[in-house]
Amino acid sequence: MRALVVGAGGQLGSDLVVELGHRATPLTRAELDITDGLAVRDTVSAWAAAPVSGGLRVVFNAAGWTDVDGAEADEAGAHAVNEVGSRHLASACATAGVPLVHVSTDYVFPGDAESPYEVDSVTGPRSAYGRSKLAGELAVWSSTQDAYVVRTAWVYGAVGGNFVKTMARLERERDTVSVVDDQRGSPTWSRDLARGLVALSVTGRYGTYHATNAGDTTWCGFARAVFDELGADPDRVRPCTTADFPRPAPRPAYSVLSDREWRAAGIMPLPGWRDALHEAFATIGPHLRA
Repeated sequence: MRALVVGAGGQLGSDLVVELGHRATPLTRAELDITDGLAVRDTVSAWAAAPVSGGLRVVFNAAGWTDVDGAEADEAGAHAVNEVGSRHLASACATAGVPLVHVSTDYVFPGDAESPYEVDSVTGPRSAYGRSKLAGELAVWSSTQDAYVVRTAWVYGAVGGNFVKTMARLERERDTVSVVDDQRGSPTWSRDLARGLVALSVTGRYGTYHATNAGDTTWCGFARAVFDELGADPDRVRPCTTADFPRPAPRPAYSVLSDREWRAAGIMPLPGWRDALHEAFATIGPHLRA
């Protein structure tokens, strides 16, 4: 297997590179801007045509606009990356005859469910970010059928900013921290997600999937678990409501995703979110505490 990892400098992309090892050709945003259609076409074409040993070749799209609140102020910018950039990659993959693994989000759903969203549940994003990601999914499917579109949620890892790092910083700076307790989802370690994506990419079972660490909690419950891993008193995290903590972009109240299709494809489910968080601190703890 040979893999082209686009967005290799980001949270998920960097873990994909670690997971793939010598099989990966990493490209950071500085090395490939997916909004540049000609650059994407030429890069994918050249990589796919290069003579290397091994059979299967796969492109992983870990690039994307991830600034949820920023998308509210610049929806066109978010679409340029998440929709147009995704179309460029999917079209280039179709021309080169290689499959694409494309990462999407729970934000494509309205967040008003009471049971885990299935892959065919009705979408209805309520934020600019969610609309751009749903448009990206549609752009992929309009350009190629040889794709895996994988929705995930609440991702954290060693690279870049994320909720775990924010909580670790606030634990040092404040006596107590208020965190919303009326939004529910599944915290997902990017290393576990990367492992799952690599496993899925060799199945040949193209389609839409959901992949998160198993189980669910609220942001408040997640924060208390982070405090526990830091050796701090979890009761220092105080529950509050979404209304107490307004943000420019509306957040889904319910973001739990069903992995039914993932398991049907024969892929091992990702570990439970609490066990994953413990393993993450044991493995990349200095990065999470930074």
